[in-house]
Amino acid sequence: MRFSFSNFGRNRSTMATINTLEQYQQEYQKSVNDPEGFWAEKAEQFVWKKKWDSVLDWNFSEPKNKWFIGGKLNITENCLDRHLEKRADQIAYYWEPNDPHAKAVSYTYKQLHEQVCKFANVLKNNGAQKGDRICIYMPMVPELAIAVLACARIGAVHSVVFGGFSASALSGRIQDSDCKIVICTDGAYRGAKGIPMKDTVDEALEVCPSVEKVIVLEHTQSNIRMVEGRDVMWKNEMEKVNADCPAEPMDAEDMLFILYTSGSTGKPKGVVHTCGGYMVYTQYTFENVFNYREGEVFWCTADIGWITGHSYIVYAPLLSGATSVMFEGVPTYPDAGRFWQVIDKYKVNIFYTAPTAIRALEVAGLDFVKPYKLDSLRVLGSVGEPINEEAWNWYNINIGKGKCPIVDTWWQTETGGMMISPIAGVTKTKPGFATLPLPGVQPILVDDKGNEIIGNGVEGNLCIKFPWPSIIRTTYGDHERCRQNYFATYPNLYFTGDGCKRDEDGYYRITGRVDDVMNVSGHRIGTAEVESAINMHADIVESAVVGYPHDIKGQGIYAYVICTNKNKDQEALRKEILAEVTKVIGPIAKPDKIQIVSGLPKTRSGKIMRRILRKVAEGEMNNLGDTSTLLDPNVVEEIKAGAL
Repeated sequence: MRFSFSNFGRNRSTMATINTLEQYQQEYQKSVNDPEGFWAEKAEQFVWKKKWDSVLDWNFSEPKNKWFIGGKLNITENCLDRHLEKRADQIAYYWEPNDPHAKAVSYTYKQLHEQVCKFANVLKNNGAQKGDRICIYMPMVPELAIAVLACARIGAVHSVVFGGFSASALSGRIQDSDCKIVICTDGAYRGAKGIPMKDTVDEALEVCPSVEKVIVLEHTQSNIRMVEGRDVMWKNEMEKVNADCPAEPMDAEDMLFILYTSGSTGKPKGVVHTCGGYMVYTQYTFENVFNYREGEVFWCTADIGWITGHSYIVYAPLLSGATSVMFEGVPTYPDAGRFWQVIDKYKVNIFYTAPTAIRALEVAGLDFVKPYKLDSLRVLGSVGEPINEEAWNWYNINIGKGKCPIVDTWWQTETGGMMISPIAGVTKTKPGFATLPLPGVQPILVDDKGNEIIGNGVEGNLCIKFPWPSIIRTTYGDHERCRQNYFATYPNLYFTGDGCKRDEDGYYRITGRVDDVMNVSGHRIGTAEVESAINMHADIVESAVVGYPHDIKGQGIYAYVICTNKNKDQEALRKEILAEVTKVIGPIAKPDKIQIVSGLPKTRSGKIMRRILRKVAEGEMNNLGDTSTLLDPNVVEEIKAGAL
């Protein structure tokens, strides 16, 4: 296969990774001194149908952020086609089903390319055109990745909605982006549960007139209703097409996808990422943060319904020609040894998961870890929230055997890729610290008035002062909302919404969302810090901390904690927690109220809905707002009943 502009620069499938601290410092300095030259060099390895005219045009006031202007490409040629000569028979994905006794599946790069091209033709046969928005609502099956790549192949914009969302949440996202096609499965498996995906789609589409076609993959063999003229089966449609589908030429700044943030307040925001910059940045961060080596097996346990899955299950590993594991199940089914069993089965070298999963498996105990060797592991990763020190140490000792660097990555849906993180084997790590910014990322801390806070041993609001290639371009259909949310708080800065400490070594530690940073007697205290301290108690599995109005301190600290020991005396537990927090942070951070609960209000994506906890702490029991996206609404009633 020939491309009109494939031979400039290095044109390699992988780029050289950073291997020493000195090399990191040189790369970082170059990225700050000459960002356009730095990123142009990184972009030259890819297949471009036309090289860019200029590298960057930006301002943070409109905002306008454009990278590789005038460049033409298709990201799927870089994920698939360019690997075919060398990697046609290499595994791209191992798919591990929910049921460990069900048949696992693998796809080589050649097979994946063929399936993507065929499904791209299915989309075209069903009316999809360049620029159309296509909603994908599926569990973690290989066809989800195939559908994502098929959209990109023809220039359609994919909008993946996490398969745990309700019909109401799904319809809102479909309406906001005016989707033309929905791709779904008949059903899904999650642990011991079956989930009726198609029924949810049918309900959602009662108020979505823009949808013309629904393509249904048979996965659970469930009984479903098919609407004549609208609904078609994946298998039948695939039989009608061949695998010849040239990739649509895309401008570097054409939309690649829309991904909705959780929207804990107000309607969800459709974050827009574009083709060129996202491609360059995600691959660069994947290869460097994990210090990826040719031939390694990578496993990210996220769902493709979230940005972590987009960037580090679909795009970056394929751009790097890597082999990935895709997992349908949950970490505790059929027991809490499932992650470790899968690691041994596929000889996983790089494992990337969330602190929530680590804490849950820690509580389950080491009896579920001991049967497994885990000797293939070289690098461990953490994503989604700051990891508390106890969980970090458990992960390090029991899973990494003290030999695997842990990359505690900080980034956001809006950033597209990892921003502040250790580089595996290069950056000296500290539990709870995201450590240093990656090359191309220029963080600063500012006070509430936007004044930069200079030096180390300080804390403030985390902002970024210069664009990186995968920065958010807009919120779909509402650019003003993008400006207000990210660029209006502090002039000429991207505001992350997070509070942050920079320690004496210049290491960054995320303290939590700014609205989750409490001001107690004039002291700024991050909820994540207090939670980390509480979670060090042997009987605490998880906690959530919020501020509430306090007559003397301004804000008091209210802690909700889940205790594993059901026979524990509650007053004794409270005293022990206070002692632990005092020991770890200091007496100023001691919670004023500690409520023992059986669960926390979480969305289906696993995020704690702190808005509800704040309302309860403030005594506003009858004004909790929308709770439709909660995994278990009954938890809220229990918390309300036991409020202090």
